[in-house]
Amino acid sequence: MRRGVVVKKMMLSVNVEDGDFMPKKITIHGGGKHLKKLNEVEVDETVTGEVCVLQDMTCHFPVIEIRIEECVDDGTDVRIRGLSITPYRDNDLGLNADKFRSSKLVRYPRLLSVPPDVLYHRALLIQRFVHLLDSVLPYLVPAWNFSLGDFSKIKSAKQFLLLSKHRAELIAQSLQDSETPEPSETPTVMLNRFLAMAHRENPSLDSSCRKSLFNQMYGALKGSAKLKKTLNYRWPSTYYQWWRCDFIGEGIIDHGGGFRDSLTDISEELCPSSAESPVPLPFFIRTSNQDASDAKDYYVPNPACKEFHKYEWIGQLMGCALRGKNFLVLALPSLVWKQLTGEPVVWSKDFPAVDSVLVNLLEAMENMDQETFEFRFGEELVYTTLLTDGQMVELIPGGSNVSVHYKDRSQFICLVQKARLEESKQQIAALRAGLLKVVPQAVLDLLTWQEVEKKVCGDPEITVEALKLSEDRSRFLKFVTGRSRLPAPFSTLTTLLMFSTPLFLFSAKACEEKLRFAVYNCMSIDTDRG
Repeated sequence: MRRGVVVKKMMLSVNVEDGDFMPKKITIHGGGKHLKKLNEVEVDETVTGEVCVLQDMTCHFPVIEIRIEECVDDGTDVRIRGLSITPYRDNDLGLNADKFRSSKLVRYPRLLSVPPDVLYHRALLIQRFVHLLDSVLPYLVPAWNFSLGDFSKIKSAKQFLLLSKHRAELIAQSLQDSETPEPSETPTVMLNRFLAMAHRENPSLDSSCRKSLFNQMYGALKGSAKLKKTLNYRWPSTYYQWWRCDFIGEGIIDHGGGFRDSLTDISEELCPSSAESPVPLPFFIRTSNQDASDAKDYYVPNPACKEFHKYEWIGQLMGCALRGKNFLVLALPSLVWKQLTGEPVVWSKDFPAVDSVLVNLLEAMENMDQETFEFRFGEELVYTTLLTDGQMVELIPGGSNVSVHYKDRSQFICLVQKARLEESKQQIAALRAGLLKVVPQAVLDLLTWQEVEKKVCGDPEITVEALKLSEDRSRFLKFVTGRSRLPAPFSTLTTLLMFSTPLFLFSAKACEEKLRFAVYNCMSIDTDRG
């Protein structure tokens, strides 16, 4: 074989008219000095045409040997009508060596030290592996059965699934197979946003949080005897309005805008977008990194909150957002999303977004010498740690009375990491349980945590060309769609045409002034009744 050639497909041509000259059993061997068996083929005696004897190889073999083990009717001679070999080519895989030059890798500094030739051939190998993975992927995905199941085979190859050509089909099929018909009647919920707003401004006045929009909604949808059937949230993606809102004291006729408004308000109550705003609900708390520019504004489930049934409902709403076109915007770090999708969590990669100071402190502790350790900590360091909610927990029984010595520092570090990584374990388990009531396990295993986040929360980057020059783009988006993140597909023109007062009646300057006033002062959908 020519150097570097990797077989994509090898075909032999046979003809049934050749009788006992026709091959019956063929084996293919390949290698260099030593050959190994690559494939064995039983030829159908009734076939005339090409027979595939080798395909989808992942490496080059200097020698490929075709052995005719048997002929039809124990014939002693053989006749082959033709031999064709189709090799992989760069363009077959969408790759070429030029893509791996140093000048093309500026965005990937970790790859700059690797020779371009090594990167190129590694990419070829990954592509060929994915091609093989695609051929067996449908057999690895269990059927939807409303339970967790065993997905170890999928998880071990998850990093390659982004390149799969069949993944999107499997996800769509899994969602379709698990969906239920649209409700015959959309439930209507009565909501008082004035009470919710007062609670949001001063949560301490109502420790039960009953006036929050979240709890009003939860009581109406989960505890109402009027609902003949419990909502399962596994509707088709085309079912865009999960409930209708009747806002008390507001002139809203809800044809979808009020509903989206309620999702946005619930998101703001769960994870307020402003760092200056109090957190009006107990389910999520701000991380310690509010002053860190690269990891601020994140929330984690509150270790002290035991309202697991409500966490489960939040998980159901997340699942419904994933299935449909509406968003529940939750600012959660990778630590949470990975646990929701079943991906492994890595302390050095995932916890800095929660508490970077602690991560750096433990790293320094691991590497410091004994003199520095004893000077810095003395006898004051004991087997305890603070959780995100400020709760002090003992790492070992009676740990608050046991000092950490230099020789035991590695054990102490491991105990701290374990306690902090698992501090919200119960709450995340409840979120995941709700999510899995709505979304098949197979879907979570076929998606990365980043994709799940984007499907649930929307894309935080608003890149619509028409809004690129506007500093007020997020508020404008909320004003015209009832969402604070970008829906897809999105048409600015179509949305503007829905306004009751045509904007083209105004001059450009007047139009801009009115829009700017509206997006800052009319953030709720209302007909200004009364």
